[in-house]
Amino acid sequence: MESPQPKRRKGMDEGVDSWEVHPVLSDEQSHDIKLVEAFAAPIIDKKATSRLIKNLTTTYPLSDLQHIKRVRACKSDKHPHPLEVIVCLVDDAPPDVKNSKEGSLASLLFSESFDSSGLGEPFIVKIPSSAPLTRPQFERASAHWPTSFHEDKQITAALRGQLFTAAQKAKMHKYMMAAIRAAKAGQERGMVPVGAVMVDPASDQILATAHDCTRGSHPLHHAVMVCIDLVAHGQGGGAHNFDPFPACQFTVPDGQLGEDASDSVAQGPADGSVPEQRGQPYICTGYDLYVTREPCVMCAMALLHSRIGRVFYGTTSRDGALGTRYKIHAQKELNHHFEVYRGVAQHLCEHLAEEFN
Repeated sequence: MESPQPKRRKGMDEGVDSWEVHPVLSDEQSHDIKLVEAFAAPIIDKKATSRLIKNLTTTYPLSDLQHIKRVRACKSDKHPHPLEVIVCLVDDAPPDVKNSKEGSLASLLFSESFDSSGLGEPFIVKIPSSAPLTRPQFERASAHWPTSFHEDKQITAALRGQLFTAAQKAKMHKYMMAAIRAAKAGQERGMVPVGAVMVDPASDQILATAHDCTRGSHPLHHAVMVCIDLVAHGQGGGAHNFDPFPACQFTVPDGQLGEDASDSVAQGPADGSVPEQRGQPYICTGYDLYVTREPCVMCAMALLHSRIGRVFYGTTSRDGALGTRYKIHAQKELNHHFEVYRGVAQHLCEHLAEEFN
């Protein structure tokens, strides 16, 4: 008889196949599209379609609804007519028709010069008020009325969980595991168990590893803030000294060292100097950040100002600024935007948070 297997702790030995990467999209991309009411009418005489569309476009141009296809085919056997056309928005109809939401062709097309022959009596439909930005939005919008859609195939692949290959997910897992180890190192020193790792995706080089230092260094030294400062150290800058925390390290990016400099720097040289560097980007330009917990507003804004390329986080935070409470990365009025993905090694990162709570 086989001996009983030991019980697994929650999140223990989580593998690459046990989590999925989910894009954190803007509200415009993730919310349902709003619908507006419009008058539509059957086209009884198909031969009159071109004339009717031309006349309707002149009378009711629908200039803010360029994504709407004015005519739709009636494929159902319940409809005796082959086509239906948008006449106008309810809000654009004459006041008496708008208020009652009931109207005849005569009340909608009151111009004597409008030849409405070939049109049936109008009825109310709901149509999308804006163009769909994702395939799920497109599918829901098209269920109401045919809509144009310019697909971003990267977003579609991300929503389907097909954006990253197995090899890419394995790398992501490796980087998040490094962030988890850093978080645990910080936890052992009495810090909040949050870890972060900065990676140059062009070289797969880890440039900085950090953990929360708010209880031993400065109340603003969240793991992400420490990580950014360590990257700056690797570029010849940096504002703070993290020598008391050996798990917080930085490496000078490949190809940016002077001829006589060593290949990497952990915590910097003993005299506090940093090797001469060449052609470094602006702090985090094009880099990837892996962090165990969703960043707060302060950290999200620091990432934005550092010109981060992508952020991957494991678990959400109640006050998180990259998807939960705010979406800093998708604010149109800001001058830099970056991609955000959640769920990397999610259960392991959740386990860290549970241990802290």
